[in-house]
Amino acid sequence: MLSSFWVAVLWPFFNGNGSGRRSSSKRSLFERFLALLVSQKSSTKCAFNHNHMSRAGMCGNRQGVDEVKLFTYTLGMMQVDRREKYQQMRTLLNEKQWRQYLALEAKERGSVSVVVQEAGASPNTIRRGIREIEAEEGYRPGERQRQPGGGRKKISETDASLCQDLERLLEPKGDPMSLLRWTNKSIAHLKTSLQAMGHQIADTALRDLLRALGYRLASNKKNLEGNTHEDRDAQFAQIKAQCEQFEQRGEPIISVDCKKKELIGNFKNNGAEWQAKGTAAEVNVYDFLSLADGKAIPYGVYDLVHNQGFVNVGIDHDTAEFAVASIKRWWQQVGKALYPSKSHLLITADGGGSNGVRNRLWKKRLQDLADAEQLSITVAHYPPATSKWNKIEHRLFSFISINWRAKPLTSLEVVLELISHTTTKEGLTVTAVKDAQTYPTGLKVTDEEVAALNLVRDSFHGEWNYTIKPHEQ
Repeated sequence: MLSSFWVAVLWPFFNGNGSGRRSSSKRSLFERFLALLVSQKSSTKCAFNHNHMSRAGMCGNRQGVDEVKLFTYTLGMMQVDRREKYQQMRTLLNEKQWRQYLALEAKERGSVSVVVQEAGASPNTIRRGIREIEAEEGYRPGERQRQPGGGRKKISETDASLCQDLERLLEPKGDPMSLLRWTNKSIAHLKTSLQAMGHQIADTALRDLLRALGYRLASNKKNLEGNTHEDRDAQFAQIKAQCEQFEQRGEPIISVDCKKKELIGNFKNNGAEWQAKGTAAEVNVYDFLSLADGKAIPYGVYDLVHNQGFVNVGIDHDTAEFAVASIKRWWQQVGKALYPSKSHLLITADGGGSNGVRNRLWKKRLQDLADAEQLSITVAHYPPATSKWNKIEHRLFSFISINWRAKPLTSLEVVLELISHTTTKEGLTVTAVKDAQTYPTGLKVTDEEVAALNLVRDSFHGEWNYTIKPHEQ
């Protein structure tokens, strides 16, 4: 009778831990234990405590006692293994899968209480899982795990005026004394103002409520380009057409502009790069010109046909004379070799600054360059408030800024090296040279000098599109 009891209770522990795979070593141990029970003269004296173990020793041999000890130890280890298995499965399953898994375990082992003890779960959880299995309510991906309506109510439901007061704080109307109009609309300030109105809300709940109301953290967007000229799009089409004509003839097309002036010295440069922990470069707190060793003025020339950049780094002033000198250096050092026997050059440039539409000195120095090199120079200016569309901005200057991010520009040589080593996946190469010349400001160009220019204006916006031809020699 007792042997049947042990078979019913202990056999599941030796039958593969409920996995359906039997272990031959465990089964052998179980069979030996049953043989031990049968061999005992008084089976009622055989149990699993030390007192009964001593009785079993008196009833049988010493080997029988060792067998019972081994079985007791193995049984305890199997229980530990099951607990670890349940702990691991709990982390892998959601709530519904977990209770249905425990329900299957309980049905397989024939005991809810044993699974409750080893898995640390509630009996109600397992019984609910059994009911779901019997009703064929298995878990399906994407469905709810809990019944609707459970949990704590949202604060917006329990506090009827909260949303209205919050929106009034975010968009104060007709109240010039509202603190939120003149201060940062941070979570801390909003929470303080809501508490003054009698609302109690946590930081996380306030963030969730703001998102639910359609608010997001947003920075300013630079989208307003100023007054748009009515012929803006037409000028872009004009530039595109001219570039296509020059490209078909194999003649040079360059985009020019002056990059932001940079202080030379141990100053902070925007951006971040990977560095060993605790080795970040320390720079000056203040970016005063008096602390600098001068300034670098990079004037860029970008060859649209060959995807090459040329940067003339000056140290004096960004003037029209400096701009044309940079173009001249590019032509003499790079352009002539790339475009031998070519006598026409197309320049696309902004409408302001040192290469501006109204800059007389710009046209005068271009005339000097045209005469010296026997070049016919066509200029196409971008319309007002469209400087960011200049090719050089996003094909050259942006990558220079990326290449020297987080690197203090401690000397002019560092500036030249960082610019020269700028590359892109598209094959951009850059040449940087130093320009130690001085370019005084305030130079005047007389009306007579302007009249002497060999300048031919285009029929479409001649102030934007014109060609400077060399004088006949």
